[in-house]
Amino acid sequence: MTSPTVGVLALQGDVREHLAALERLGVTTTRVRRPEEVDSVDALVVPGGESTTMAKLARTFGVLDPLRKRIEAGLPVLGTCAGMIMLADRVLDGAVGQETLGGIDMTVRRNAFGRQVDSFEGPVELEGLDSPVHGVFIRAPWVESVGDGVEVLARVDHEGAPGAAAGRIVAVRQGPLMATSFHPEVGEDSRVHGLFVDLVRGS
Repeated sequence: MTSPTVGVLALQGDVREHLAALERLGVTTTRVRRPEEVDSVDALVVPGGESTTMAKLARTFGVLDPLRKRIEAGLPVLGTCAGMIMLADRVLDGAVGQETLGGIDMTVRRNAFGRQVDSFEGPVELEGLDSPVHGVFIRAPWVESVGDGVEVLARVDHEGAPGAAAGRIVAVRQGPLMATSFHPEVGEDSRVHGLFVDLVRGS
């Protein structure tokens, strides 16, 4: 697959920024918000936003179940911030009845690093990259635990995350699924998206 079509779930969040990052890598992009558009892509990015609202909108627009079926069938997906929550099989501190797409055998804690005023930025050393990326954490989740099939790609030490000797997990991969707590679409560094595109082409 030389030029995959990568969709961005366009219900809320940094849709335009993710599209720009992907386009810098030379892939074909499209916005996804209808069931028929789910079937038109080779991979998908689920951006940040508010995970409970995003799930409700996905249900309203009729894409929640089609996306679940495609993920079960092997669709590569990158989830960032709220997108990480959407890819989690289990959510702590979620809203009552909160739905996710699932797919990654992990437990994620919503708003783990704190509220909007607790947002922070800093370097993140990510497996597969030779130098740190700039991590922007906005009401970010962290990963409490992962199953045996999940690869931890990055951890961060932060004063808002006590009790984790090796740092809190902020990036993971399981098969064709990848997720980050932070927003890699902010700025001009497309290397996280590049790792995902390599994953897409490899699958």
